[in-house]
Amino acid sequence: MSDHGFASAAAVKQFLKTSQVYGVDYQPLLAKANIAADLFENNNQRIPGVAMEQLLALLIKACDDPGFGLRSARLIEPASYCVLGYAAMNCANLRELLARVPVYEKIVNEMGASYTEIADGYVLQRWQCHFANPQVKRHMVESVLGSWLTYTRSLLDFDDKLIDSICFEHSAPADSALLQDYTELFGCPVHFDQPASGIRFREALLDLPFPQADEKLLQTLLDHASQLVAEMDHDQSMTDQVKNLLRLLLKEQVPSSTLIAEKLGMSSRTLQRKLSDENTHYKDVLNELRLELALHYLENTELPLESIAHELGYAEARSFYRSFKQWTGRTAGAYRAHADA
Repeated sequence: MSDHGFASAAAVKQFLKTSQVYGVDYQPLLAKANIAADLFENNNQRIPGVAMEQLLALLIKACDDPGFGLRSARLIEPASYCVLGYAAMNCANLRELLARVPVYEKIVNEMGASYTEIADGYVLQRWQCHFANPQVKRHMVESVLGSWLTYTRSLLDFDDKLIDSICFEHSAPADSALLQDYTELFGCPVHFDQPASGIRFREALLDLPFPQADEKLLQTLLDHASQLVAEMDHDQSMTDQVKNLLRLLLKEQVPSSTLIAEKLGMSSRTLQRKLSDENTHYKDVLNELRLELALHYLENTELPLESIAHELGYAEARSFYRSFKQWTGRTAGAYRAHADA
């Protein structure tokens, strides 16, 4: 079982609602998994990953349906993703939404991680599940990918031909008749025994505008999300807390240490002292994060160098080129060419 991480009550509630569809009384199962029922009165309450994994195993057994994960995906709603669900509705497009998911997804759960890979005009939006129980992992992955696609369709009217396929690391169900359930939910070819689990779609889908987007409301929601992340990270080192906030703000601006300190609820002097106690300084943390992100974009995306510079908060691309050469001894272009070789 998972021995670290948490899930929001909202994420778990989606599976409880699914069990109700089967007529299952989940209250005794909550008790067996050591989860207090009153936690579900607040969607932002946190449930340990080990408890969620145990509960899912109990629910799957009680419902006795190999399509449990697929059925749960049909019950997705904005609240299932906490504040991130409402923020998603107000992003300009899917490209902006996917750029924000890795930063904020811990608000929903820490039971897996999202990765976006873009190449040759296609996007593979992956999700890697951290659960150890194979059966629970299977249903969780099917639920997550099904929920993503179902929710995206609720936000955006698009041609289904833009969805290329669904990939699963696990094998196809033993009963081939169940394959129809996958077709009905995803509406595209489904492939099993693949290197990664994810949704593969045409890159053109990324830039279709969300009709309900509201930039001002989005910023309000992201401010709230940032506060939730900061509270979740309270027990982390000050260096990690600063990095997490920088990830949230870097694309929009290069935040001053004063702004970061304010968001952490302390004075700039206190922030500098705490970082000094960890043998670092604000500028060093900023540069470390920029290098981490630069290497990620160069190794895992096809973003042009100018776009990477923008993602890192540089007003001019040449400033990024100069910094990267100083950090690594190589140009960004040479680094990418070597990584692709």
